Amino acid sequence: MVPNIRILVLVVIGILQYPAVCQDTLSDHLEPLRPFLNKTWKGKVAETAEKLPIYDIAKWERILNGMGIRILHSVNDGAYGGETIIRWDSEKDSLVFYYFTTAGFYTSGTMKFEKGKLISNEHVKGNKNGISEVKAISQITAEGKMEVESQTFKDGEWSEAGLVVYVEDANARVIFK
Repeated sequence: MVPNIRILVLVVIGILQYPAVCQDTLSDHLEPLRPFLNKTWKGKVAETAEKLPIYDIAKWERILNGMGIRILHSVNDGAYGGETIIRWDSEKDSLVFYYFTTAGFYTSGTMKFEKGKLISNEHVKGNKNGISEVKAISQITAEGKMEVESQTFKDGEWSEAGLVVYVEDANARVIFK
């Protein structure tokens, strides 16, 4: 028996389109992060003593069939960098993340959204500079920029780490050495 060619064509078209449709799905818990995704961001984080800019490049992408988000970033062409994985933790009823660095330390923390801002709290393990906690508030501005304002906890007190404004830069590349 020869199958109906129309049915066979429709099945093949459906199979071919399925991956494209699914590649955009995202866990409901991660949905507020969508404006950050599929972009490479570039922000000036500081200047050297010679007044040369120090840039952070951060690439945000969907992973794990939409159940996670990865952020790869590097500072000054790989002088420092890291990888963050964000996912929903039903036991903690929160977004959780883990950040591993080229400097050998790592962090873990939680994230939540309040009034359109992403608020993160992280605990640092093994930082040689003595930083044990970091708090950050991130948002996408009306102009489409990503702003990240952070504080660090060291030697028993919080201090401002500063504000970094990132712009989308499709030509920027995350580099690891």
